[in-house]
Amino acid sequence: ELFWAKGYQSTSISDILSRSQVHSGSLYHFFPGKQDVLVAVLEHYRDGIDENLFAYAWSGVEDPIERIYALLNGYRMHLVTSGFLYGCPIGSLALELHEPDPRVRDLLAVNFANWVAGVEQCLADAGDRLPRDTDRRALAEFVLTIMEGAIMQARTAQDIGVFDRNVAVLRGHFGALEDKAARERA
Repeated sequence: ELFWAKGYQSTSISDILSRSQVHSGSLYHFFPGKQDVLVAVLEHYRDGIDENLFAYAWSGVEDPIERIYALLNGYRMHLVTSGFLYGCPIGSLALELHEPDPRVRDLLAVNFANWVAGVEQCLADAGDRLPRDTDRRALAEFVLTIMEGAIMQARTAQDIGVFDRNVAVLRGHFGALEDKAARERA
């Protein structure tokens, strides 16, 4: 939460100790340095994406394309309810840590890849609603790009309309793809 709210660089060990209510000896027993805490956070996100993100966002949403919008709406709600403080924690860290050590960079990449894989599965589940030649992996990466860019712009402008307009363009793109697929089936 501290890395998400303050950023990795601005979060001190004192902040972590204060928030966690543990003594420094206990913290240093498990995490020799702040970067080790970061690695544990990224591993937690990596290992919990299904349970902590997808299951929550997709609860009660059966349509695979609508699941994508439900996922995006979760980020939208974080923006609105936090007064634009919270966006995507992995995206924020990736922007802040330009040249992290390979272990951190790899964990950031895996977290993005897991997110993309979840969206790609939605696209696969959509079946023939998308054109046969659709590169579902590239489309899932495009959805991630829309989400991260929309968050960044909305946070900067302090305007949820920016996020909403980006998602509306994405909806238009999906609508065009579904129209093309319908013509292919006809």
